[in-house]
Amino acid sequence: MSFAARSKIDVTVSLAADVVAAVEILPRVRPPLARLFAGKQASSLLNVLPRLFALCAAAQQTALLSAIETARDEAITRTTKQHRIALIVTERIAELLRGLFVGHLTQDIASAAAIRFLRREMSALVGTAQTPWGSAQREATARIVAALAALGMPNEGGALRSGSPLALRIAALNEIDLKSIPAEHSFLSVADDRNIIKRLLVDDATFCYCPDLDGHAPETGPWARQMKRDRLSPSPSGAAERLKARIVEILRLCAWLKAGAHIESAEHGIIERYKLGPGRAAAAVECARGRLYHAVELDPQGRISRFEFLAPTEWNFHQRGPLVRSLEGAVLTARRHRDSVHAVIASLDPCVGFTLNFREVGDA
Repeated sequence: MSFAARSKIDVTVSLAADVVAAVEILPRVRPPLARLFAGKQASSLLNVLPRLFALCAAAQQTALLSAIETARDEAITRTTKQHRIALIVTERIAELLRGLFVGHLTQDIASAAAIRFLRREMSALVGTAQTPWGSAQREATARIVAALAALGMPNEGGALRSGSPLALRIAALNEIDLKSIPAEHSFLSVADDRNIIKRLLVDDATFCYCPDLDGHAPETGPWARQMKRDRLSPSPSGAAERLKARIVEILRLCAWLKAGAHIESAEHGIIERYKLGPGRAAAAVECARGRLYHAVELDPQGRISRFEFLAPTEWNFHQRGPLVRSLEGAVLTARRHRDSVHAVIASLDPCVGFTLNFREVGDA
């Protein structure tokens, strides 16, 4: 987000000996979209969003457009829905890959040429995603799958090639993994949508800054999706597990695109629309970092009288959220504690930068 580029998340970890006694999160400053959008014609804002959101711009546009259409009681065709889902999936793959390149393969000089090729092919695919899905996109996806295989990523369901850059990265993350205490995990899903969207326009704006579901802040993102979809045990739950979930999702989404991006086999709940009353509606979109919500209220002239949005980062970096649950009570080795905590924060992939500070306190 260009507004949020001037913002960041500050994380302070308090250590008592080698135990995490407390985790304090100073959240980012969210862009003031509710104030900026108020009184504007709803349709005039759609082209503004890509300039406001550097990340997941297609998801942001789709969420706002879907909410506006629903508030106006406008139906969409099956073809339009399929196209939007393919666009969201393409953007998700691009964002998930970006996280791999920036967060895990930056120093891998041996793979630089393969990564450059993959990035070019991904950019080309994103560029064609605005057009109806066809043979050109399927061929582009096939080239991306082949490029992923060259980096050691197998076809869907396979294991990473031993000795590949990502296999080595996972092994390195396992070496610095935290000795965490057992924590209760909860995961955001489409089943939570109605509870959340009602509060977007009913509660005051503080809900969008510090959301909760019955007092809990569930995790959202690739690992949460994998846990819900495959009904897996959330143990272990460290940075390595979240990286593996990211890889699994990239391969699964590529397989769906390569097979033709058919709406019948699309991920459940990837784009959902909800009517909340006359001129009021919301939409949810499953984007790379998790579930994104937009809610609008239109006046009789079609202008926005209220707009609220809730991004995945507000859940994952909640003061009682998954990051805090992952760190509090964990035992760290003094030599590598900064690396291990940094890896956990990065595995939750905030949409803005973050700072990490440590301080020593008394006994835990």
